[in-house]
Parts: sequence; structure tokens; C-alpha cells
Amino acid sequence: MQTKFRSLVLASAAIAALAMASIPAMAVSATTLNVPFSFTVQGKTLPAGQYWIQRDDLGLFVKLESKDSSQHLSWIARAGDSDNSRVVLRFEAHGQDHVLQSVQYGRLISPRLTAKPKKGESMAPEFEVQQ
Repeated sequence: MQTKFRSLVLASAAIAALAMASIPAMAVSATTLNVPFSFTVQGKTLPAGQYWIQRDDLGLFVKLESKDSSQHLSWIARAGDSDNSRVVLRFEAHGQDHVLQSVQYGRLISPRLTAKPKKGESMAPEFEVQQ
């Protein structure tokens, strides 16, 4: 009985190793944007500076990472409406504060990162930082 269990475990491990070896490495594309102000995203305050915006070539995620790699956030991406190669960070202005609304890398876009305004509320002014 112990030999059968051991054989089963070893066979499972060998199959898993073969499966992982056959998966190609996921290619990633990246670009750098300079954000000239501090901003908030999902409760985190990030400083002004240079940020890498990345996407994987499979179209699964977009990622925002500070140049010093101290801050990074990732989101599952969806295909956007535009068919261009722009890289865009969209912000909402709330007085002197800036809130990241979405990250776009070409056709891939993050979900909306801020709550939609309630009925009767006016939308905060939006603006972009883009490549």
C-alpha cells in the first residue's frame, strides 16, 4: 500500500513538472510615464515620479509599478474600446487630490478603480497622463 501511494505521488510530481516546463514564459511589455503629482489608488497614496506601466502579451493583466519598485499594483485587464497603442493613466481631481481612475495599455484597460458617482452626484473632473 505504501509503495502504491509513493508511486502515485512521484507520478503526479513528474506530470506537474512536465506541464510547467511546457508552458512558455509570459511575455511582458512595459513603458514609463512621469506622474507630476502624488495620487491615491485603492486607498494607497503614491508619490509623484516615474512609473512603469506593464501588460502581458496574453492580455490578462495591467500593472503599475514605481520606478524604485517600492509600490506596485496589478489588475485583471479587459479589452477596451480603442484600438491604439496609447498608454494612459486616467485620474479624477478631487480638489487638490488626484485619484487614479484607470490604467490603459493599448487595448487593455483596468477596471474602473473609483466608485461611479451616485445618481444626482456630479462626476469629478477627469484628466490623463499619457505617453
